[in-house]
Amino acid sequence: MKLFSREVAVLACVALTAAFTTKSSAQSKTQVPKNWQLLNYETDSVYGTNTEKAYKEILKGKKSTPVIVAVIDSGIDTLHEDLKGILWTNPGEIPGNGKDDDGNGYIDDIHGWNFLGAKDGSSLKEDSDEATREYYRYKNKYGNPDSTLDKNSKEYATWQALKQKIEKPGSQTKLQYKSMAKLQENVNKCENILKTYLNKEDFTVGQLDSIQTTNQDVLLARNFMTRLLKSTGDEPASFSEFKMEFDAYMGDLKRKAEATEIPPNQNREKIVGDKYEDITDTKYGNNDVMGKFGFHGTHVSGIIAAARNNGVGIDGVADNVRIMAVKAVPDGDERDKDVALAIRYAVDNGAQIINMSFGKPYSPHKEWVDEAVKYAQKKGVLLVHAAGNDGANNDSVPNYPNPDFADGSPRADNFITVGASGNGQGPDKVAGFSNYGKKNVDLFAPGVQIYSTIPGGNKYGSASGTSMAAPVVAGVAALVLSYYPDLSARQLKYILEKSATPLPDGTKEVNKPGTQDEKINFADLSVSGGVVNTYEALKLAATIKGENVKKKQHKAKMKPVKKN
Repeated sequence: MKLFSREVAVLACVALTAAFTTKSSAQSKTQVPKNWQLLNYETDSVYGTNTEKAYKEILKGKKSTPVIVAVIDSGIDTLHEDLKGILWTNPGEIPGNGKDDDGNGYIDDIHGWNFLGAKDGSSLKEDSDEATREYYRYKNKYGNPDSTLDKNSKEYATWQALKQKIEKPGSQTKLQYKSMAKLQENVNKCENILKTYLNKEDFTVGQLDSIQTTNQDVLLARNFMTRLLKSTGDEPASFSEFKMEFDAYMGDLKRKAEATEIPPNQNREKIVGDKYEDITDTKYGNNDVMGKFGFHGTHVSGIIAAARNNGVGIDGVADNVRIMAVKAVPDGDERDKDVALAIRYAVDNGAQIINMSFGKPYSPHKEWVDEAVKYAQKKGVLLVHAAGNDGANNDSVPNYPNPDFADGSPRADNFITVGASGNGQGPDKVAGFSNYGKKNVDLFAPGVQIYSTIPGGNKYGSASGTSMAAPVVAGVAALVLSYYPDLSARQLKYILEKSATPLPDGTKEVNKPGTQDEKINFADLSVSGGVVNTYEALKLAATIKGENVKKKQHKAKMKPVKKN
């Protein structure tokens, strides 16, 4: 799942058309607290989750039990100051002895497993998107699908959809990439000018505004970058944060431009080396859950459970969690095989909640993922999934994985899909990029300019997306479960949905995601019609008798997280 493509494309075009002027217009904005997702509207005037209020008024003095949350993502900075103390450690594994001590099939999986790993310890960074893989698979299987396939068949309809998605947009994407490459060149030029002038490796809007010079090159670079950074969200990001997002967008655009020219599986075959079309081939990957590409997973993990009250960085939502790192999401679309095995790994190793901040529009082996979801359901594990960032209606546009099984089985009751809401300070109360759906999105959660941990040991930054909203919900679920450990996965889902609340300032109509000014009732964007609310969830949980009172076999075995 790509977080930033829609937003970055818009801000880049704005900057490209209006950048090189010598006048800079600064607009005053209300400063939004960096931890706004934990706050509440009554005291902080933001659409937060009432988490800090819950700690003060409901949880003070109460004891909790530890909860294991698996993060299936791009990897995690296991050395980060705010995360290293809350990582799950496999109790049955002896570090570094090269043996599978616990017999789970994975050697030295101390903090989790990397399903993108190679035998030499390296990892797959970039992979193709699923539509491109399917396009090539059809061509390789049928030669000329247009003449080979029955025009009344389901496969022919799928092939036509793939052609529409790959061939025509491919030529358009090449032109877009060409024009955006020019912008990237300007960004790089301005970066060099400003870093040299400021003698800094990074800079913010505030630092740019302080520049006073008659050097026209510096002034042009300052105004260009100022407009660019102020277009990134409610709170101006630093240049390094923007650059990371922009480079990821350009990489994704390049892959799409080359989709019909470069075979989509060559990186996978060269690096991972598994039989990616064989779900029984499970012994692949390595134990490097950190790697060099863990921005996304590190950010997600901090949202859920960054160590609270430790005097550094940020506070996560939940205060008694161990994060299990399961690396399965590259730059590009995740593979169904990796997702299925990642879910099973997490379940088998004690995860009680699994965060899945990824998704795609095609799932050629949905049955593999479905079986893994059923397995998690049977074992009582809650799955929290990001709704997607296309401003689309999930009731009419496919988004995978999802709780609907291909074999017609009853819908999974352990699966929550999360949309992204804003902080309430701007005109967009709901994130304009967020997917929605009265049937297929369960609730919303803060997902715009969420400040969290990023790779680098002691670094932090903001990011937006339903990928940030999902871990907010996963964190709330873990918090509730840690204080009410007898609740089942389906009870947790019920509690989170039932306790979700309307927009706190009374706003009924919001801008419909994916549109400019079309209005829609916020209540019609999801099943619950509300935003996750920690305070109300805990109140409701206190009234419900847990279904797992007699089922203690899946309880997490670990010491609680030390406070302070």
